[in-house]
Amino acid sequence: MVKSKIMLYSKSAEYAIQAMIYLAEYKSDKPVMTSKISHEYDIPHQFLAKIVQTLVKHRLLKATRGRTGGINLCRNAKDIYLHQIVDAIDGPPHEEERCAIGLDLCSDDVPCPIHHTWKPIKRSIRSMLSHENLEELAHRVTEKRNKMRQ
Repeated sequence: MVKSKIMLYSKSAEYAIQAMIYLAEYKSDKPVMTSKISHEYDIPHQFLAKIVQTLVKHRLLKATRGRTGGINLCRNAKDIYLHQIVDAIDGPPHEEERCAIGLDLCSDDVPCPIHHTWKPIKRSIRSMLSHENLEELAHRVTEKRNKMRQ
């Protein structure tokens, strides 16, 4: 059976969210090695290292060098929202609407065949990303893991 996956954002953004959830769950002042996160989530280490650099540049993570180095969240997990992570990795949403089926520009004036269906879905996704904070998300991930262990 073939698995279908709807992409709301890039694989890089997905990995960034996973790494930040790990840090939010970890809740420590001690830095976490990226190798530990890449192993835990099966993310290629060099790929995660590049993602981390971007997150540091956008002040979502702080990096500490040295033997006891690693990464930490820059601020409290409740103050970090998913859209901030996705925007840091994928860039902010385009001013002009992109066509969901890959045609050229798509707008209310010149809609593609699915424009009127896709537009409210896209708006809803953006709203969800803007209202989901990392602390609550990490809490729900922890609850899910606990249920799976039972």
